[in-house]
Amino acid sequence: MNTSICEMFGLEVPIVAFSHCRDVVVEVSRAGGLGVLGAARMSPERLHEELAWIDAHIDSRPYGLDVLMPTTAASAGDHKFDADKLFPPEQLKFVREMLDSAGIPQLPPELEAQLKFDLLRENTFTREESMRMIEVALSHPLVALVSGLGTPPKDVIDMCHARGIKVGALAGLPKHAVRHKEAGCDFVVAVGTEAAGHTGNVTSMVAWPRIVDAVAPMPVLGGGGVGRGRQVAAALALGCEGVWCGSIWLKTVQSEVTPDIKAKMFKADTQDAVLTKSVTGKQCRTLRSTFTDAWERPDAPPTLPAPLQGLLWWGEGRLRVERARATEFLTYPVGQIVGDMNAETSVRQVVQEMLEELVESKDRLDRIFG
Repeated sequence: MNTSICEMFGLEVPIVAFSHCRDVVVEVSRAGGLGVLGAARMSPERLHEELAWIDAHIDSRPYGLDVLMPTTAASAGDHKFDADKLFPPEQLKFVREMLDSAGIPQLPPELEAQLKFDLLRENTFTREESMRMIEVALSHPLVALVSGLGTPPKDVIDMCHARGIKVGALAGLPKHAVRHKEAGCDFVVAVGTEAAGHTGNVTSMVAWPRIVDAVAPMPVLGGGGVGRGRQVAAALALGCEGVWCGSIWLKTVQSEVTPDIKAKMFKADTQDAVLTKSVTGKQCRTLRSTFTDAWERPDAPPTLPAPLQGLLWWGEGRLRVERARATEFLTYPVGQIVGDMNAETSVRQVVQEMLEELVESKDRLDRIFG
């Protein structure tokens, strides 16, 4: 295929895959697309290990990195690992009582401190943390750096361009995309509300062409609700030069999600991917659970600003939930495409099925237009 995104990165197919799993990144790139590793849950040390593994297994195919570069974020200060000092009493009490009333055991005292330390030290959200990640990343041969939240700072863009690395950023509205373009980005990912993770309220059908028009001739990737070939065809028809996919890889055997979460996704329908601030503190589409439902109750306290709400969930909630295998509380960022995710498959099979359905879509349009 011949789109400007394919030309930019030397791809065979204009499929860009966002994943927190290095195996997915490698498999998509080896299948002719571009794998992009999500680094929001990694320490700089772990990121170096993950990228080194990718370098050794990707057969010199191109790959990229996604980092969070929020313009505003609350500081965890020196209390990142001390829940009683880090979180306001109201929110901390709400989560602990929620789990206690459900009979979910507390963590063993001898393990609690170490488990929380190991988990929370790998959560990065602030600009300072992002910069440390970028410094590590630039020592590896990636071809793209993508900001998953916020416009990349000019110094970061200049650092990347000096090394021949293309820079992109996610946008849900034309004004955000224009801001990315004016900052010097090379491409934009137009994300509709159907997407997993931090997303807005405008659908892909409306957001994609508006953003394409706003930043033309800059290449745009269509993201949000993409997991099938017909959706790839729609993105191309609406002016995008390729697609950005995330959730669809969660159903693969290479995925990072636990068997319990994967099984829950296979049972879920489209409406079970809900928008909530309960997981990160910013609006995020995630798998509905008892935890997300609890924050919608009238007696629930207000959610904390990012990244504190995320630390509250990961450190005070998820550790206990996963250890007890309390699946009704489990959640994970996933888009509305979850309704089409019914069984485990491989990354290569997902790519193949996308391309086959894309060709079928083209053939159908050819018949319609004679």
